[in-house]
This record gives sequence, structure tokens and C-alpha cells, in this order.
Amino acid sequence: MQAVVCTEYGNSNVLSLKEVDKPVPKNKEVLVKIHASSINYGNLVLLKGQPYLARLAFGLFKPKYSIPGGDIAGQVESIGNKVNQLQLGDEVFGDLSAYGWGGFAEYVCVPEGALALKPNNVSYEEAAAVPMAGVTALQALRNKGNIQPGQKVLIYGASGGVGTFAVQIAKAFDAEVTGVCSTRNVEILRSIGADHVIDYQKENFSQSQEKYDLILGVNGNQPLSIYKRALNPNGIFLHVGGSGEQLYQTMIQGPWTSIIGSKKIGNILQRANQKDLIYIKELLESGSVKPVIDRKYKLSEIADAFNYFSEGHAQGKVVITV
Repeated sequence: MQAVVCTEYGNSNVLSLKEVDKPVPKNKEVLVKIHASSINYGNLVLLKGQPYLARLAFGLFKPKYSIPGGDIAGQVESIGNKVNQLQLGDEVFGDLSAYGWGGFAEYVCVPEGALALKPNNVSYEEAAAVPMAGVTALQALRNKGNIQPGQKVLIYGASGGVGTFAVQIAKAFDAEVTGVCSTRNVEILRSIGADHVIDYQKENFSQSQEKYDLILGVNGNQPLSIYKRALNPNGIFLHVGGSGEQLYQTMIQGPWTSIIGSKKIGNILQRANQKDLIYIKELLESGSVKPVIDRKYKLSEIADAFNYFSEGHAQGKVVITV
């Protein structure tokens, strides 16, 4: 089979399309013929080995996982002897990040617990855009943010992969949602249900007097003090992505701020979870959430896809068709 192989840390030039052995499923695994995958920030970390702390999990000197790719959507082609959730021919989608990655390939073997049945009302490309970004948004809003109906929620960096899911999921929880984005993305946020949109190219968010119950910093480099000032008493700020400086500020200042005051500062580390994936599946089936896809690339164009994604201006998700 063909697969994208990465044996050293670097930029997109270390990715190569090669012929490798087609895997065979173990007792509790299924073999999935992959129709589509997508790129997430975690793929960029795995490619570059940065921030360096990530190398403790991904390999100190070279990638532990030679075939990158987390999100997949495809069809079950064969099953192990002890598989009981899935059947041959099932259309599935899932996140492989906790199971050795391997999504940028024609086939992958993965435990059935990493997958859920693909909703019938979305394509393979749309399904592949969902798992990691959708579950990240859900876990941030519900698990860490304790989102409640009627709360005022701000999504900074709302037009990217996680951000577009966060806007829609927050609306599904009946929150009042404000998205922050650039001028070119304003209409996208309005189209997916944002109640208010702040165009940071025309408005200075740091000068706003508005207060929020929950803020997700999905992408950007605002100082932590600005987010803290924008929180209501007992409000919560969660770093989901963005600059390394913002991450370290959250890790160092966040616990102390949370201890001495009523406002809470923290970060979210997404964990692949089948129950959460099924929850997102139900939102997709009901039409409450719809993936936003910016561009599609072929597997042979993986370097171009990573170059575009690395620019940081993708509107929603970048999808790889296999």
C-alpha cells in the first residue's frame, strides 16, 4: 500500500510517499480502507518535534511513529477474531492519535474502540475533518469549561478547525457565542451560528468592555492578562492552541491565578475518546454541527497540504483524500 512516511523531524520536505506493507489486523483490531484524513495541530507537532516537550511522547531524536495522520474516515475491510462492535463493510471514522497514528495511508489497523460509525449524512471527507478537532472542542467546552445554557462564551481563533466546531457545539449547548477572527472569516462564523463576531483587524479585542463566562483561546498570541480581564467573576479561560508563549503563560501563571482568585485559567489536552466521538456523531446526524472544509489535497500532495496548514490561515479543516 502507499503511505506517507516520516523518519526524522523537520518541515514538509521530510515527508515522502512510499510503498509499505499492508497491515494485518490483530484479534481486537479492524483493517480500515482509508478514504480521507485531515490535518490537525498535533500532526504539525509530530512533524516538527516542537514544542520539545512533545518529544517525550513522540520520540526524543526521531519520530516514534513513522506514518503520521490521526483523523480518518473509511470502510472496514477485515476484522480480528475478537472484534464485536464493527462488521465488514461498516463505514467508520475515528482518531488514531492514541493508537500509533498511521492515518496518512491507504490502510490502517486500529482497535475498534478508536472508531465510531460514520453518520450517513456526511461524506468521507467531512467525517475525516471531525474526530480530533470536534472532540477537542467538546472536551474543552463541556469537560473543562463546564458550559451551561445562557452563558456568554468567547472563541478566540474561531475560524480554524477546533474553532469552527467550538462555535457550533457551544450553540448546541444554548450558549451565547462570540467568535473572534479576521475579516475574511467573518461570514463563515455567521454562517455556522455565531451570535456575535469580532473582526480583530477592525476592532481591538483588548479594549472591549464585554465580559464572558468562558473563553477558549484556540489560536492567537494575546497575553493572558487580556483574557483574564475579559472574564466574569468565576469565569474560565482555557488555552486550546496558539503561541508557545501563551501556552507557557497558562502552564506557569494559570494554577496560581486559579488558586488566589475566583477566575480559573487552564489548558486542554485532548484525549481520543469513543464516547465523545459518538456524541459528536449524534450532533452531526441532527445537523447541529457541520464540518467546515477549506481545502482538499491528494495523498501525493501531502507536503503542499502541510505547507498551507502551517501558514495558520485555514478556514476550518484541511482534508487529505486517499
